[in-house]
Amino acid sequence: MTPQELKATISQGLLSFPVTDFDQNGDFAPKGYAARLEWLAPYGASALFAAGGTGEFFSLTPADYSAVVKTAVDVCEKRVPILAGAGGPTRTAIAYAQEAQRLGAKGVLLMPHYLTEASEAGIEAHVEEVCKSLDIGVIFYNRANSRLGPAALSRLADRCPNLIGFKDGMGDIEAMVRVRRGLGDRFAYLGGLPTAEVYAAAYKALGVPVYSSAVFNFIPKTAMAFYQAVAKDDAQTIGRLLDEFFLPYLEIRNRRAGYAVSIVKAGARLVGHDAGPVRAPLTDLDQDEMQRLAALIEKVGGQ
Repeated sequence: MTPQELKATISQGLLSFPVTDFDQNGDFAPKGYAARLEWLAPYGASALFAAGGTGEFFSLTPADYSAVVKTAVDVCEKRVPILAGAGGPTRTAIAYAQEAQRLGAKGVLLMPHYLTEASEAGIEAHVEEVCKSLDIGVIFYNRANSRLGPAALSRLADRCPNLIGFKDGMGDIEAMVRVRRGLGDRFAYLGGLPTAEVYAAAYKALGVPVYSSAVFNFIPKTAMAFYQAVAKDDAQTIGRLLDEFFLPYLEIRNRRAGYAVSIVKAGARLVGHDAGPVRAPLTDLDQDEMQRLAALIEKVGGQ
């Protein structure tokens, strides 16, 4: 798959980030992860992101990372494209991204460089170095301390033909409009805020119709139904699912930092696809929160 073919693929449909399976000791569980991908692949996501944010990229060792990406590629080959997360300081991000390419990933999501603040010029140079180290497509994740405006993105678009996507995790509407209007069809644009469904209709109106769904990990039919409702401007279905599930879900998710990942693993456990605990520094939901989440899942039919 060429970068331009990948751009076309991720410009439509629903995307998702499978959680990473750990055993009770916190070690990567490849059989469980393979079974998870086998379960999720037929539900119709356009692409799956292995070792992404919801997949706890930030807690994986290099050996874990290779095993996760290899398992995903092996299971999903010829069924659904696999992209891989990559991040950290520039040379570390390059090492991860090149490993993903070696293992057969079709592209990488370039996540924040972590901890240190950096100028826009420095972040621009960081993205360019990663892109030029690869043949596969790169999606820039505009989030946290790693943000770029339209001028920097335009320069990168000229210099890096394999930079094919922009994923927004900030929710700054003015900035998103400026990027979308300034770059036109040069990129595929993805909504990337946590629990993206809450923002999906608004982002579609901005010209960003595609987003990544975390809840696809445990209620894939509902996730696809919501995506279809947004695509068809079905306000009644959107409103019903927001009221019945997503807004109460946010109340649980927002109780602690890091729950955007923890609650997804909790949901997978509740529907019979346990992915094990989260790794520190994240924490799992408590029993009361699990019960509240179970009640929400039941409201949407458990799938």
